[in-house]
Amino acid sequence: LIVRRLLVDLDTPPPRHWNGGDAFRTAFFNALSFSFPAGEQFFIDALRLGLKDAPAEVRARLGDQVRGFIGQEATYRRIHERFNAHLAAQGLVNRWEGRILRRRRRLEGVDARIWVGATAATEHFTAFLAEYLLAQPAALADTEPRLRDLWLWHASEESEHRSTAFDLYRALGGGERWRRRLFVVVSMHFVVDLARQTLANLWRDGSFWRRATWASAWRLVCGRGGLLRECLGPWWAYWRHDFHPAAQGGQAGGRWLAAHAELAPPVVAPADA
Repeated sequence: LIVRRLLVDLDTPPPRHWNGGDAFRTAFFNALSFSFPAGEQFFIDALRLGLKDAPAEVRARLGDQVRGFIGQEATYRRIHERFNAHLAAQGLVNRWEGRILRRRRRLEGVDARIWVGATAATEHFTAFLAEYLLAQPAALADTEPRLRDLWLWHASEESEHRSTAFDLYRALGGGERWRRRLFVVVSMHFVVDLARQTLANLWRDGSFWRRATWASAWRLVCGRGGLLRECLGPWWAYWRHDFHPAAQGGQAGGRWLAAHAELAPPVVAPADA
């Protein structure tokens, strides 16, 4: 896994409805962004803890992959902290982050496999959402290029490292029963928290009662090419006994990264460059 620097302007504040002038799409993606700094830190700490507890053979086999994952996640954390600062300046309030931190505190001292399994479950969510974003241009239609690039770069790297937490969970002896249990918990928290933060964003933004807001919500969530239709299948795939993230796609992200290499160059060039 390659740690990259994203070369886009994050100093200029985004417009209030930066996602193509669409209030609902903007509120939805702003909600996701609010979850990232605390969420990415949890993933980083989970995989560090898991690798520390792993046998020497596992550390040798997965160590480089985990370190690349941590480097990529740390980059998202910094970038979305900067993006979220603009959202706070617009008057939006991040409620999701506090819920993530409270749940994290309840996991202190718990078996590392629970941390890693929860990360693997959440990474599956981010991976199929990433695939959706890469496959459905309408989700970011008419968004200015720098912000579109921010989201497509993040989506592409999420797709790229989709297997890391899952592989570590398996290597630590994580079982199928707990893998599915954790996916249930993560699914409930993720969907409810995303909805709550999106609605809060719309309320603070003053767009909650507009008919156009809910017409857009229907198109994004329920319409043809919408989230429910496109993501239900990948969500169900996690329940299969033979599930592995590497079998769920990822080619679109790889193509995007290759086509935009100048936009996100490696922090350290590969040894064979």
